[in-house]
Parts: sequence; structure tokens; C-alpha cells
Amino acid sequence: MGPLGWSVILLATLYLAVCLLLFVKQRDLLYQPWTEPLDPARLAELAPFELIETLTADGLSLRHLWLPPAETGAAVVVYFHGNGGNAAGRAAKMLQVLPAGQGLLLVEYRGYAGNPGAPSEAGLLVDAASALRWLEAQGIGPARWRLYGESLGSGVATQVAASEAAAGSPVAGVALEAPFTSIAETAQQHYWYVPARWLVRDRFHSLARIGRLEAPLLIVHGRLDRVVPYEMSERLLDAARPPKRLLGIEQGQHVDLLDFPEAAASMTRFLADPGGLGE
Repeated sequence: MGPLGWSVILLATLYLAVCLLLFVKQRDLLYQPWTEPLDPARLAELAPFELIETLTADGLSLRHLWLPPAETGAAVVVYFHGNGGNAAGRAAKMLQVLPAGQGLLLVEYRGYAGNPGAPSEAGLLVDAASALRWLEAQGIGPARWRLYGESLGSGVATQVAASEAAAGSPVAGVALEAPFTSIAETAQQHYWYVPARWLVRDRFHSLARIGRLEAPLLIVHGRLDRVVPYEMSERLLDAARPPKRLLGIEQGQHVDLLDFPEAAASMTRFLADPGGLGE
């Protein structure tokens, strides 16, 4: 075999090694948790919250942050955060858009904020289910839930809303912040040089599920988002049932959307009255 043949073999070997490394390490790339435990007693921004525990179907005891509604029968916002940090880091953000009197459940995942276990798509959905069943045990059913999913959490919120609709108990509204069509497609855009969409295990295929929602849908996305392209929200909107609305923030990127007064005001109005779609 000549030098050219050996060069081809070497390049092919290196390419396969890169593919293998990305496959093995994909969950380390996707999930980037802060592991500091949730502690309302130590963190001033968490002072309004209570620490609650839920037991998952696979036996994990998870801690979440809970702000009870101020009024009997008031709605509750159920928040699923993105892939980095933890629920505590979203407390101030969500308090600024929470309508007066409503409750707020900041759902925490396995492997985050001192919770046991390691995150995965199946695991996060089980975690979400444990938090929602806890709400039901408090007498707060799906008709009072406003589901809010941020980035990775949009995949959780979409799946939860689709499942509740299939069970005949649709939620009151769904808000998605910088959502994706699927993790597989998002990964392919970032790792264009490998067959990423075929390597992804945790696919969070929201595009295939969003048409099953039976609730008003508000999507907020930054047009300058370089993590999740804006056009993914356009495709999600096209696939969703009405009533639905996409609010594009001209100068918005991926993590700053609620810093824009238009987005924050629309989100507050939607959470107060999903049927009004934030307008």
C-alpha cells in the first residue's frame, strides 16, 4: 500500500475516533449541571420558596423549589429549565414574569443541584412526572398548570403537555423559550462534520410531538440565537395546533430573552391568561 492509501486509512481512523468520542461523551456535552444543593435558607433569592421532595418511578428522591399560590384555586407555573446550571439560577428570572397570586414550581432534574442520579431524556421525563403527580396530590390538577420550558426544558414541557393531552387532561397553556425541533437536529447543525443526528441518544423530538398539544402555545425566540436557530421555532409553530403565537425578539440571543421588556410583558400576560396568547 502506498503513502496515499495509508493517509486515507489514518484520516478514516481519526474520523471514526472523533465520532466515537462524541457518541461516548454526548451526555457530558448535553447536560451541564450545577451540583450545589438547593437551599432556600442560604440563598437570599430563594427566600420565597419552599423545598419539596418527590419520589420518582425509578426510586430517586428529588428536591424541587415550590412557591405556593397566594390564592385558592390560582394557577401554577411549572418551569423546566435548560441544560446548564440548576433551578435556583432561574428563580429571579421567573419571579419577574410570574403573575400576581400564581404559584411556581421550579422542577429540578436528577443529577442537578445535589439530586441523585444521572440525567437522560427518559430520566428527565420521569422526574417531571414525579413533580406533576406531587402537584396533583396537593389538589392542583392539569387545568391549572401553565407549563414553561426553557431550551432543553422545552423538550420536557412539550412531551409532558402531549402526554397530558393524550390522557384526556390537557394543561392550561404551554410557553416555550428558545425551543428546538429536536436535539438530534440541533446537534447536527453544531457538529456538521459527523453524522450527529444518528449518534444522538437523547433526541427530545419536539417537532414530532407538538402537534398533539391541546393548549394555547406561546413561543419566544431570539432572532440572533446561535445555539438554537430561530427557524426551528417557526417550524414548531407550523406543526402546532391553534391557538398559537411566535414572538420573535429581533436582538434576542439564547439566554437573554426575558431581559427584553416586550418578551417579559408578553410572557406575564400569557401566564395570566393563556387564551390571550400574551397580547
